[in-house]
Formats: sequence, C-alpha cells, structure tokens
Amino acid sequence: MIRVLLADDQPLVRMGLRVLLDSEDDIEVVGEASRGEQAVEMAASLRPHVVLMDVRMPGVDGIEATRRIAGNPRLHHVRVVILTTFENDEYIFKGLRAGAVGFLVKDIEPTGLLEAVRVVAAGDGLLSPTVTRRLIEEYVDHSGDPVHFPGMEHLTEREREVLVLVARGLSNNEIAGSLYCSPATVKTHVSRIMTKLAARDRVRLVIVAYESKLVLPGRQTGRGR
Repeated sequence: MIRVLLADDQPLVRMGLRVLLDSEDDIEVVGEASRGEQAVEMAASLRPHVVLMDVRMPGVDGIEATRRIAGNPRLHHVRVVILTTFENDEYIFKGLRAGAVGFLVKDIEPTGLLEAVRVVAAGDGLLSPTVTRRLIEEYVDHSGDPVHFPGMEHLTEREREVLVLVARGLSNNEIAGSLYCSPATVKTHVSRIMTKLAARDRVRLVIVAYESKLVLPGRQTGRGR
C-alpha cells in the first residue's frame, strides 16, 4: 500500500486529490496538512511514502517544509513531490535543491497523477527530459576539466550505463526497456550507484554524470570514461 500525505492550503484541492487517490486499491491518503510546519510534523508521525507538497502555504512554505523533511535522516524514505500551478523554473529548482524528487503541475491528468505517485513510491524520480535539460543548464559547470567524484572508480560498467540513462532523464521502466532487464534490477543498480557516490537522489546523479563528463550534452553514451 502506497501511503500518501497531502500538503495544500486549499481544502477543495486536498479533497479532489484524496478522492482520486483513495479510489485506487494500492494507494491510501494517510493525512492532510494545510500548512508547511504541519506537513513536516505529519511526515514525521505518519511516515508516508510520498508527500504531495504545494509550494504556497501560510507560514512555512512548501519549499522550506521539503527542506526540513529531506534533511531529516529519520525520514530518508519519505519522497516529496512539489505541486505547482505551472511549470515555474524558480519553484522547480528551489524544490529540487531542497530535496524534492520531482514536481507535478496541478493541471496534470488524473491518470498521470496516479502514475506519478506509483513511480515515486517505487523509488524513481519525476525528471522529464525538458526539466533535466534546464537542470543541467542551472546546476552544471560545463567549463574546465572533468570533476572527480569519490566512488566513480567503483562503478561497474553496467552501473555507468545506468547512470548515463538516469542523466538523460529516463525512468527506471524506460532504462529497463533500454537495457533489456527488469525494473527491479534497474532499481537495484540505481540504489548501489547512489550508495557508491553518496548521492541522496537522482538530481545529484544527473549533476555527477555531467560534471564528471561521463555524459556530455548531445552524447548518448558514457563509455570510454
């Protein structure tokens, strides 16, 4: 059962999300928060798998609430998805810096929202190719020599292949299709890569892949590095 916490200051929005999510056999809404500080408290007490976090809330906003949840080692399994009214770069980047695993636009189709919750709960991230490109432009320094990240030398050839595909914005299912293996195998590879590189999330893996020059804009593979 996927446990979801809703954080939004609009009761009508929360009600709509709850009705949709609770209609699924594998998803359960375990709580609703109308303020950021309440979302942090409920994440600690309810231990949801996924938090759908609105940005604009009174008091502590969604970005700061995300930072507090992501920064708590006891809540390392809680995955926060930022909810936005439109694809705003400022909100996206602030949310990713704070530790969110992705973002959703509020006008997303119901089936898209359900799929997104399942994807995040399975350990994947919500980084579309478009957002990944903007993420690279925002974070990555393309000048100079490759940056050495401790642990890169311990990655296997298959782990490097997976890292390249993560950096391209592919989901675990898409990577599995590309490498002709199961999503569970990909999830294991991604988990091992994160451990070896001391990376908390896929955002950090994207940055590592590009700054180490394992991947360059326009290149499709990372072989030879």
